[in-house]
Amino acid sequence: MDATEVDRHIPFGTIFNFRDAGGYAGHDGRTVRRGRLYRSDSLHRLNEDDRDAFTALGIRTVIDLRRSHEVERDGRVPDWPGLTYRHIHPEHAEWGQVPYESGTSLARYLADRYADLAQTGTAGLAEALGLISDATSGPVVVHCVAGKDRTGIVCALTLAVLGVADDEIAADYALSSAASERFSAWLAATTPAAEELPPPFLASPSDTMLLFLAELREGYGSVEGYLRHAGVTDAQLAALRDHLLE
Repeated sequence: MDATEVDRHIPFGTIFNFRDAGGYAGHDGRTVRRGRLYRSDSLHRLNEDDRDAFTALGIRTVIDLRRSHEVERDGRVPDWPGLTYRHIHPEHAEWGQVPYESGTSLARYLADRYADLAQTGTAGLAEALGLISDATSGPVVVHCVAGKDRTGIVCALTLAVLGVADDEIAADYALSSAASERFSAWLAATTPAAEELPPPFLASPSDTMLLFLAELREGYGSVEGYLRHAGVTDAQLAALRDHLLE
């Protein structure tokens, strides 16, 4: 299945990047189950108007990948019944320490930031993948601030374990660009004085994910090899395939 927003993006009033990560072809012709793994931008903006639509998805576990100061600044998902909230932050440097230089490759810049996170954030990534691998946690929604970078890495690693082709994973990642446009339009309408966000915070070029996955394999032999290095067990890798593939 192509990575299109048709039947994938789930609209909410103030959430712009919420979508189903299922539906892609994986190992042995099996399809990634729909309705088991969702990805999103920050869920702190969910309100009562969205409650029925969110509840209808049956989500049991929210994995929040934001930094502690981001959670403190913005708040977290509403404390609705039936939800288990897990704050799992993969350690990584602030992007401001290596600012993006206008005119240089945005895909290269982002792939380098993702590689840095994969190196320093092993414990958090392993914990997130381990939680996703537990069928009793599902359905699960993973989110960060924009739902494209930290969330994109976790979802890309998960889909790769499930056997989804890199070009499909990259195309799924790139869907966040349209979400960034929706968010920017909403921000301009609701907060006219807000500063325009720099390109790395809005763009999701597919080449970013292709570079990240290719270079991860160069360093660790395979995505599974990287995840074992991070602390994900063979049993958890098998469990991911068992319950997320039809």
